[in-house]
Amino acid sequence: MRLKISLLVVFCSLLLLQGTKAHAVILKKPEDALKGVFRNAAIEVKNIILRPEQVAEIEKISGMRQNERLVSFYEAKRDNKIVGYAFIESHIVRTKPETLLYSLHPDGSIDRIEVLSFNEPMEYLPQDRWLGLFKDKSIDRDPIRLRRDISGITGATLTAKAITDGSRRVLAIWKVLFGGQDEILRKGK
Repeated sequence: MRLKISLLVVFCSLLLLQGTKAHAVILKKPEDALKGVFRNAAIEVKNIILRPEQVAEIEKISGMRQNERLVSFYEAKRDNKIVGYAFIESHIVRTKPETLLYSLHPDGSIDRIEVLSFNEPMEYLPQDRWLGLFKDKSIDRDPIRLRRDISGITGATLTAKAITDGSRRVLAIWKVLFGGQDEILRKGK
């Protein structure tokens, strides 16, 4: 009888543990998302180690801390012409990570944002319609602030804040690396 009770307790514990993992969902592989965004384009990954002055400029532009000095981005080309950029960013929402693909137009404005993985409960997952609010947003033209030009998500405020903050950080990285800021920093030395 004790063995049956012990097995029942172990079985129930395993079910509970699996339940905590059940909402850890990989929605899309990065390579599949990139191919979907940049159809028929050659995609090249580039890794850049940011200089301290670049980190400072990213933080100034975005209003966010830039903890990583290594930045990986994807450059998409068709017929040797840049058709866009993409950044994959992971961050903690509440206590668990989410990973997003930010795809940008050649001018550095947001084309779209895709959720690649989401480890928080699925009721906090943003809808595509809400992610569409970021389309064509630019760090130069738009504040990209929650409850200003980006509406919140009822019941998922932390998710909305994490994605909004990530957008500003990604756009600031693009601006420093590709939008002329890097040249300004070089001339200032």
